[in-house]
Amino acid sequence: MVEYNPPKGSLKVLRYGAAFLCVEKPSGLLSVPGKDPAHADCLEVRVRAECPEALLIHRLDMDTSGVMIFARGAKAQRHLGLQFERRVVSKRYLAKVEGQVEAPRARIDLPIITDWPNRPLQKICHETGKRAITRFLVLERGADVSRVALYPRTGRSHQLRVHMKAIGHTILGDRFYGTGDSADRLMLHAERLRFRDPEGGVWVDVSSSPEF
Repeated sequence: MVEYNPPKGSLKVLRYGAAFLCVEKPSGLLSVPGKDPAHADCLEVRVRAECPEALLIHRLDMDTSGVMIFARGAKAQRHLGLQFERRVVSKRYLAKVEGQVEAPRARIDLPIITDWPNRPLQKICHETGKRAITRFLVLERGADVSRVALYPRTGRSHQLRVHMKAIGHTILGDRFYGTGDSADRLMLHAERLRFRDPEGGVWVDVSSSPEF
C-alpha cells in the first residue's frame, strides 16, 4: 500500500470562463476522492472550495500532472462531456521514457483491459481488450532517455503508460509499470487541452509546462 501524501499549495487556475474552469493538477494528487477517508483530499474538492458550482468532466491518474477542465454547471458538464465522448477534444501529453525511441513518430493500436487479479493495473489483451489508440512524436533523444509527445485518440485507463511499456519504452517514474528507475515522480504531463467553449462554441486552447 502506497502512503498518500498529496502535495500542498494553492490551486493553479489556467483559464476561467463562464462555463468552464481549467486548472493544473500536480503529480501525487488524486483527481477525485478515494474510498478511504485518508484519500479525501483531491483536486475536485480543492476546485469546489473555490468554485462551488464546478463539476467533474474527466480525470488524470494520481501520478500524472497537467491540465484538467471542470464545467461550471450541469448544462456545461453535458456539453463538455459529449465533446470528450465524441473525441472533439484534442489532448497532448509530454513524457520522458526509457531508452532511445527509434521511430520519429508512430501510431500504437493495442487493445487494453483491466488486469483483474492485479487491479488497478491494466494490460494488453487482443481477445477481450477495448480498442486503444495513441500517436507519438519524438521530441528529443538521449543515450538512455527520450522525450516524446503523446496524442491519445481513446481514453482507456492507464492507456499511455501501458502503450509505452508495450513498445519497450516505459515512462520514467512509473511505479506500476516501471523497471525501478530513480525518477521521483511519473514523468507524464497533460500539457494541452483544446475544446469548444460551451458558451458560443469558439475553440479554447489551454496549456501548461511540466516540471521535467
